[in-house]
Amino acid sequence: MIKNLTKRLIAGIVSWLSKTYLGRYLYQQINNATMNQKKVVSYRSHQMTFTVPNGLNQYRVSTFATKEPETLEWIDAIPVGSILWDVGANVGLYTIYAAKSRNCRVYAFEPSVFNLELLARNIFSNALQGKVTIVPIALSNKVGSSMFKMSNTDWGGALSTFGESFDQNGNVMNEVFEFQTIGVSMNDAVRLLEIPLPKFIKIDVDGIEHFILRGGSDVLKGVESVLVEINDDFAEQAEQTEQHLKNAGLSLYRKYDLGEGNQYNQLWIRGNSTLDRN
Repeated sequence: MIKNLTKRLIAGIVSWLSKTYLGRYLYQQINNATMNQKKVVSYRSHQMTFTVPNGLNQYRVSTFATKEPETLEWIDAIPVGSILWDVGANVGLYTIYAAKSRNCRVYAFEPSVFNLELLARNIFSNALQGKVTIVPIALSNKVGSSMFKMSNTDWGGALSTFGESFDQNGNVMNEVFEFQTIGVSMNDAVRLLEIPLPKFIKIDVDGIEHFILRGGSDVLKGVESVLVEINDDFAEQAEQTEQHLKNAGLSLYRKYDLGEGNQYNQLWIRGNSTLDRN
């Protein structure tokens, strides 16, 4: 209740300030200062700079090395110079690390209008414009327009969905914002957009992972490894994800407990594929 009252008070102050030239000027200066806040992270001798305009991004950056250590280990095992698709790139923490530490050519798929600016800023701050390509469209199982629905509008926010109304648990999403946009399948991203085939894919899209994999049968045939976040309590998602990845010739190598109910990062690999650990 106090949080809601605080938000309403701030909204009222901003509304009042916007009615005057001085108020608009002050608001612009505050906004610019907020977006220019940066935090430097060092991990395994790699230094990275991230924009941190709010508490959520401060948290993400502060827990970079501890929140999902398996994701960092997976990236560390990717052969240098590989093509990586980061599906649900958010503001690009893992995109940046893969491009910096493994010299990967990364295609960062992120449709959220609230995350795209931070993703672009983080790429620029780390001088990775030549290694990272932002793909600002949603992935789905087919080409077409649909609603991109969000449960929050925070910079760096997650828990959104495209073309569906359920969240990462398979329950009805508590939607606060939506807009219509274009989605493509993984196969069509290659066929229509001429995005190079990946050898490695990371997928974290809060519930529609199985739909995306359904539209990527051709792409998955050439992939060496997939790291995908799955909720075992969401039976449809878990079962269909397993089916699509097995059909592509991949095998489940390991499940990493994310400490959030029955949510796991699943690592799938191809046969006796060995990842470069150098």
